[in-house]
Amino acid sequence: MFSLATLHRFGWFAGWITYGMSPTYRRRLRANLTQALGEPLPAGTLGAAVAGAGRQALELPWVWLRPRDEVLARVVEVSGWQHVEAAWAAGKGILFLTPHLGCFEITAQYYAARRPITVLYRPPKRRELQPLIESGRGAGQGIELAPADLSGVRRLIRALRGREAVGMLPDQVPARGEGVWVPYFGRPAYTMTLAARLSALPACELILAWAERLDGGRGYHLHLSLPERPLGGDTEARAAAINGELERLIRLRPDQYLWGYNRYKRPAGAPPAGQDAT
Repeated sequence: MFSLATLHRFGWFAGWITYGMSPTYRRRLRANLTQALGEPLPAGTLGAAVAGAGRQALELPWVWLRPRDEVLARVVEVSGWQHVEAAWAAGKGILFLTPHLGCFEITAQYYAARRPITVLYRPPKRRELQPLIESGRGAGQGIELAPADLSGVRRLIRALRGREAVGMLPDQVPARGEGVWVPYFGRPAYTMTLAARLSALPACELILAWAERLDGGRGYHLHLSLPERPLGGDTEARAAAINGELERLIRLRPDQYLWGYNRYKRPAGAPPAGQDAT
């Protein structure tokens, strides 16, 4: 298999090929990036985001298929680990929230090398890919995958109440009835309520986690931080506050965010933005 540095070089080409061949992807990426950063975009931002998306795609099989020790050895710097140790010392469960920023697949694996973690997981539509994805995401290696359904939610709650860790990608569009319309970079986005509800559980510490992709294939810098402002209010207010925290992280390295994702779509059966479900 190619080295990580080589895959990242190929990723530059892959990102631009995808951008050039798909008008829908091209429009969405530009629209989402402009929504977040304004127009005109800072010089070089668009090109860096296009290349970053390609690198993100090509590093995925490397993370999934290489031996765990080799993958984790590429986490060459960690900031904020004291927040994890403080939660352990306080006997708290940890809710890790990781946006689609940097190498989001490696964050749970890093923690799982130290203590168990349960990760929310949406099975692929193509069932033949499920064994590969589950193996690549570390199932059975300190990571328990919880499906994105009621049984999976119960597993997450049980883990947090047992003072264990759980992880999820909070910027995914949830299914009908599982979200609220709250701002995301200034535009209403259907946002999961699960992260907000779990963060309100007693003895739960919310930690934001993301792995910055370092230049030249040097590896990753794992960033761990607490919310800048205490979360409070009802579920909708907490969901909006979490979106604000994600925005803060993404603005640190906008070139490493998955702007091509259809974040502002309306799931089938969900109420229009600005309307409550009936």
